[in-house]
Amino acid sequence: MTSLALRTPAVPGAFATVEIAGSGLAELTCAWLLLARGHRVRLRSPEPAAGPRPLLLGGPTLDLLHSLWGRELPAHCHQLTHRQVCWGPDAGAMGRRTPQPATVVDGARLTEHLLGRLVTRHPDVLSETPGPPWWTVTAAGSTGHWTAGRRHLLAGEAPLAPGTDETTARLVCTELAWLHLTPLGDGRALLQAMVPGPAARPTELLETLLAGSALAPALRHAPRAAVALPAAPRLHRTPAVPGRILVGAGAIRYDPLSGTGSAQALRTAILAAASIHAMATGAPRGPLCTHYTSRLRRAFRGHLATCAQLYPQAFASPSWQYEIDACRRQPPLLRGVGDPAN
Repeated sequence: MTSLALRTPAVPGAFATVEIAGSGLAELTCAWLLLARGHRVRLRSPEPAAGPRPLLLGGPTLDLLHSLWGRELPAHCHQLTHRQVCWGPDAGAMGRRTPQPATVVDGARLTEHLLGRLVTRHPDVLSETPGPPWWTVTAAGSTGHWTAGRRHLLAGEAPLAPGTDETTARLVCTELAWLHLTPLGDGRALLQAMVPGPAARPTELLETLLAGSALAPALRHAPRAAVALPAAPRLHRTPAVPGRILVGAGAIRYDPLSGTGSAQALRTAILAAASIHAMATGAPRGPLCTHYTSRLRRAFRGHLATCAQLYPQAFASPSWQYEIDACRRQPPLLRGVGDPAN
């Protein structure tokens, strides 16, 4: 990486050649911003991931997305108007329904839509560039992460019961998990549950959790199939080094409870593009890589503090204590990074 970084232009007005290795939200946004500043960008593996990936985009996330890409979204988005939350040990109750506009969009369709806009505006991004890139931007996973806990997210789709409001997202707690129901439109919903550890039989466990929660009447039946995904907050130890910058979940991953994962992915893209531009026009590489890493560490520290405050309010069972303690611990890489800030 160092040998590549030495070729980075260091003259005001110069432009970098950047390889975008991936086609996720953060990677495409970084490419879009770099192209707007005149840099040479090439896409590697530009095909979006296959399969539906429902994303719940709240108002602030949508505002940020619109400010970067414009207001056009792919077709078949589903609009929500309210949210209903019961955060605490009372599993038999539902909280007050409050206005909270949001949009549910298929993440695969969203990235396909953004990729189409990018290629239409800049068709040369698919061309081959002789020689190695000066910078590589990617969200691809790699070794070297620090993870705050072992919790997993269970997820599956199921039909809504007749008469269920399709404009309200709902979150409830049971003794073991929090569950979130996101209407997807056309009478279907995504059911998610966070549990404090791996799940060998996610479909069976999700069905059990649903049956013991206030969400059960909202669905005709539990999801017939479910997946279990690692979902504890995660931070890469060195998200930026000369020649390579990690963005999106490859750099930092938030607990899904926060609902700000997509916004954070966009923020990493903005910061990465600004850092590459500054380095290409003469700013020293080392300090800017350190600044990028420090910004992400401050954000991660603040996120852990929020998790450490919220989870004890909802879960008193011993199975959650490890997760709470993991959020409270301050590993060496987070010490001395300043006050929590996002």
